[in-house]
Amino acid sequence: QVQLVESGGGLVQAGGSLRLSCAASGRLLFSNYAMGWFRQAPGKEREFVAGISRSGVNTFYVDSVKGRFAISRDNAKNTVYLQMNSLKPEDTAVYYCAAAYDAFDLGRAPKYDYWGQGTQVTVSS
Repeated sequence: QVQLVESGGGLVQAGGSLRLSCAASGRLLFSNYAMGWFRQAPGKEREFVAGISRSGVNTFYVDSVKGRFAISRDNAKNTVYLQMNSLKPEDTAVYYCAAAYDAFDLGRAPKYDYWGQGTQVTVSS
């Protein structure tokens, strides 16, 4: 079995920062998987936020978070991170990490093989 466990969510004021972590364990060679972060706000569809290649060299972001969020990974620790700065109330959502063996087109949720349970991020105005 494969487990992805997110942590680091919480309540923060607008303009603040949070760092999300996602630790992978189980029958998964972490460095063989591209990783992504998605989010889902109440009443909205799940949205791609950021993706990172297997090596960590290539990163991808939705336009609304470019310049504010940064995705990174530590393959030695089987962990992917999402540093979120200058948070806005519209960033409020449940944030999910996911792993994709096929690293092409990381913006599409069906490309991902494994998902975490999510962590709540709430940004107050």
